[in-house]
Amino acid sequence: MEHTTALYIVPTPIGNLDDISTRAIEVLNQVNLIACEDTRHSGKLLSHFGVETRKTALHDHNERDRAQWIVSQLEQGLSVALISDAGTPLISDPGYHLVNHVRQAGHRVIPLPGACAAITALSASGLPSDRFSFEGFLPAKEKGRIDKLTELVEDPRTLIFYESPHRIVHSLTSIVTVLGEQRQVVMARELTKTFETFLSGTATEVLKTVQDDPNQQRGEIVLMCHGYRAEQASEISPEAIKTLTILVQELPLKKAAALAAQIHGLKKNALYKYGLAEGL
Repeated sequence: MEHTTALYIVPTPIGNLDDISTRAIEVLNQVNLIACEDTRHSGKLLSHFGVETRKTALHDHNERDRAQWIVSQLEQGLSVALISDAGTPLISDPGYHLVNHVRQAGHRVIPLPGACAAITALSASGLPSDRFSFEGFLPAKEKGRIDKLTELVEDPRTLIFYESPHRIVHSLTSIVTVLGEQRQVVMARELTKTFETFLSGTATEVLKTVQDDPNQQRGEIVLMCHGYRAEQASEISPEAIKTLTILVQELPLKKAAALAAQIHGLKKNALYKYGLAEGL
């Protein structure tokens, strides 16, 4: 490989070590410095492939300060590779400020293709892949999750989230509440690893499976939701809106929506979404 002074964006495997590319190993061997999200974590991977290049830490807490120092290394004619703990850097991982800083300083940024959990999961999900929106991690707190999902209720694209094991039940519960019990959901877990699993069904079905099986609450998770389909939206009559408006004065919105839906033969989620949108 011809040596070029540049910042190389180098994807690493998300599980199966055989997924690293020959080019990635060549770059990691020939650059002068590797910026790692976690030097100890990446040290094991680099050691496995016999890469002895000098490492430096670049993570959420030091990225802005470290970016200027890396630019100074490039200005001395050195080359630098950026890797994250797994997958493609910058995709819900550090690197944005560094890449932006390097470009503004006039240096080359050279990306290598490679593993990305979001794209890997989408390709095998069976959900529409012509249009999709990667949303990263949902907020940790319930109100934040509800607010974020409410923004996405009528997004027609396939929605892709990353999620942690200890929050997966909470996030699926919020999806049922906001996007609806019947929204098609696919959960991909431990991609490319020994216990790789795909769960597919309605939001309610996937939530129940995860609740009933603690093993589904382990490992790294990609959560995907079918986009909004207008033809499946329920028509809300003026009478139902009136009933909801009266009930919500005495009851929480969720309970008011359930009762109004029962009275008028509608889906409670449609009324709940209406109430959220109208600030009831």
